[in-house]
Amino acid sequence: MSTSRSYWLAVAAYLLPTFPLGYFWHLKTFRAAYDRLEIYRPHVIIPLGLLSMAAQALIYAWLYPRLFSVAREDWLMSSLAFGAVFGVLAWTLAVLPTAAKYRMTSIRQFLWLETAFTLVQYAVVSPLIALAWRSQ
Repeated sequence: MSTSRSYWLAVAAYLLPTFPLGYFWHLKTFRAAYDRLEIYRPHVIIPLGLLSMAAQALIYAWLYPRLFSVAREDWLMSSLAFGAVFGVLAWTLAVLPTAAKYRMTSIRQFLWLETAFTLVQYAVVSPLIALAWRSQ
């Protein structure tokens, strides 16, 4: 598989599951819980969220083969390493600062919801990105 093809597959492997997961998690499945937190605006700006996800997808797809093995036999360990590194990074860049800076009715509830979301998100996208980069 060509590097270019692997790159774009990795972009898709992040973006295609992340957008629907984020949309349904935050705006449908747990909407009432987020409403009780009183943290989000009444009408979220979806294009900004999508732009953020697209930037992340492009960066992650570029970084993956530079930081993790793309050898076929290493895909599972590389997937776990990617999820650990970037899942923790995402959590420290998004979840903790938001809890520290923004008004909300329950920091504990927010941390639980967003930690669970981050775990699910990286459990889904990490193996997909690893498979996109796996050598033949």
